[in-house]
Amino acid sequence: MAAMIDLPLTGLRVVDMAAGPLAATARLLGELGAEVIRVEPPEGDPDRAAGPMLAGASLSWVANNLGKRATALDPTDAAFDALLADADVLIETTRPGSDAHFALDPAGRAARHPQLVVVSVSDFGQSGPWARWQATDAVLHALSGGLSRSGLPDREPLLPPGELTYQTAAVQAAYVALVAFVQRLRDGRGDHVDLSLLEAGMAALDPGFGVAGSAQSGVPAWKMSRGRVDERHRYPIIPCADGFVRMCVLAPRQWRGMWEWMGRPEQFAGPEWEKIQTRFRSPDLIPAMARFLADKTRHEIEEEGAARGIPCAGLLDLAEAVQTAQMTARTAFVPVEVASGVTATFPDGTIEIDGLRAGIRGGAPVPEPGAAFRTARPAWRVPAADRPLAGIRVLDMGIIVVGAETGRLLADQGADVVKVENGAFPDGQRQSRDDSPVSITFAAGHRNKRGLSIDLKSDEGRALFERLLREADVLLSNFKPGTLDGLGFTRERLAAINPALVAVDSSAFGPTGPWSRRLGYGPLVRCSAGLTPQWTYDGEPESFSDGITVYPDHVAARVGAVGAVALLIRRWRTGRGGTASVSQAEVMLGHMAAQIAAQSAGIDPPEREGPWGIYPAAGEDEWVVVTARDDADRAALARLIGDEPLADWTRARPAAEAASALQAAGVPAGHMLRVVELPDAPQFQALGTFRLVSHPLIDTPFKVEGAPARSRLPEPGQHPAPRIGEDSDGVLADWLGLSRDDIEDLLSRRVIEAPARVAA
Repeated sequence: MAAMIDLPLTGLRVVDMAAGPLAATARLLGELGAEVIRVEPPEGDPDRAAGPMLAGASLSWVANNLGKRATALDPTDAAFDALLADADVLIETTRPGSDAHFALDPAGRAARHPQLVVVSVSDFGQSGPWARWQATDAVLHALSGGLSRSGLPDREPLLPPGELTYQTAAVQAAYVALVAFVQRLRDGRGDHVDLSLLEAGMAALDPGFGVAGSAQSGVPAWKMSRGRVDERHRYPIIPCADGFVRMCVLAPRQWRGMWEWMGRPEQFAGPEWEKIQTRFRSPDLIPAMARFLADKTRHEIEEEGAARGIPCAGLLDLAEAVQTAQMTARTAFVPVEVASGVTATFPDGTIEIDGLRAGIRGGAPVPEPGAAFRTARPAWRVPAADRPLAGIRVLDMGIIVVGAETGRLLADQGADVVKVENGAFPDGQRQSRDDSPVSITFAAGHRNKRGLSIDLKSDEGRALFERLLREADVLLSNFKPGTLDGLGFTRERLAAINPALVAVDSSAFGPTGPWSRRLGYGPLVRCSAGLTPQWTYDGEPESFSDGITVYPDHVAARVGAVGAVALLIRRWRTGRGGTASVSQAEVMLGHMAAQIAAQSAGIDPPEREGPWGIYPAAGEDEWVVVTARDDADRAALARLIGDEPLADWTRARPAAEAASALQAAGVPAGHMLRVVELPDAPQFQALGTFRLVSHPLIDTPFKVEGAPARSRLPEPGQHPAPRIGEDSDGVLADWLGLSRDDIEDLLSRRVIEAPARVAA
């Protein structure tokens, strides 16, 4: 189907030298139309022999490089510079200080090719005390605060399955690359972008200083208990007749539906049970729900829950997740030839453009000797500006985490992002345990936006919104599919109102298929996509430990932001808008591509030789991750600790000291940092990762993430997140030219609201 779409990045040329999972960065750009040229060393790419193999092909390598072209070049050859002279973006992952880094000389290449955007992705960034450290996914998880929140109370922490830090960081890298390219279109100058996986993985997977899930009730991760607390009550997993189900009973209306379904038990009849904290604190509620659900199947519970407005999902293993009616209806997986006559099944992309899947555009590349890569270049008509998205007007109807992040990412790059709400239906992210007007997590996730309150249930409100749509460049939403249609703003109607509009929507399972109208929260998506059953301790299949993560919300938001920027790039080429749709379940399944391919081919994952895992350090609940990748790492480890058992060696040392010694010896290692400790960690301080900000309705300053990478782009502003309708008058004056009298009339009839008139 991809061939039927005018893919938005058509004409963009990317030279890809990223190693391992980071090759997925350019693959995403390629799915959206970029010509991606994979440059391998003359002796061949070592990643072609990594991970599960099928007929001599690495399924991991295939998954990360589908649809690219390839050539074999030494960076010292003149042909390599000739390739860069005709390219827009170079993505490279050479380790700072290594021979390969000196040979490539990314900063020098950027200087010699002033039109080129060079994105240097490294484990810890190009500078700082950890710049020469080496990482694995597990090490990054430890040092970015995620490990401290994974696992059950009074147990050792638990590494998540797969390579989620790498996979989510790859999407962050794609977004940063596109934004830097847009700035080049704005002013004609390339850039050298220093992107650290430590920061990218933290921001895109589970940021401790960003917007949090609604079940957090506005409490940021850095304010939570130092130890791992039992969070299973938030999204409880309950046994049923044929397995397990997860229930997400959060909003009062969802609780009322559950209570009615359970037969209106008197024990839980009081009005206090409508408060989420009452339910979370109860030792009796979940056991009562378990007794009620025990004789029902997963399917029966899902069907009855949907009928009553109760979000729930049966736990599926990965094989079940791939074969659901939803994935079948959406043709989410396709066979790919990985060797002559040998196929495996892979996810077919993670985003739809104009209603069609922008997926796999070809198989794994074979190097083309002496290949000439010279295609026609489009003319992008882009107005000059000093910020990538300056002048772009965004109507942001997004809610909770995905909605907050998508709009905030665009606002940080200069767009005028207007958060559209109504006092009767506020964003659930605003809720806080102390009923504060603005929670810290809301303030972190909606900074740099303006607030407009409008009554879309009224004819006048919809007419006013239509006028705003005519002036908008981008519309963002992540409602249940069909919600905008119900207000009269179908995809066809939006295109008729404003043919240049870029509309981006995100939902749990995508806009089509039998599950499209399901209520979806991240914990439910993880169940339906086969991830939750994998997030357990070895040999303990019921030790489910994914209760506190908000994955895939933040990375799905970044996929949506990539779609928005890509469609703006196409609009600067064609003058017309378009749509991008993101399925959060398909984003997650895309991160398990190699595992899905291996499973389809009946291949078991290779055994890891190790040592690889979490080891105790001196002190209470202190841990260090040690990951010996190969014989060289194991030899280095042996030279460091001799015959002493590794656990004894780490237990005798503070975690940071052990990690530093291991890194100095050449073994990737990292000490477990808690979220509250991140801003004081030396590498984060050296990189300037966090910024102290304030909000007029929050008593004390708080920290948020700053720029996503080091580049020539300006630092994002820190305009405080808006109250409901805080900027209604300013937005209508700026966008529509309404007079003060016009605005007062709309306020008096409650077509719009301002803070003083919004009910508490």
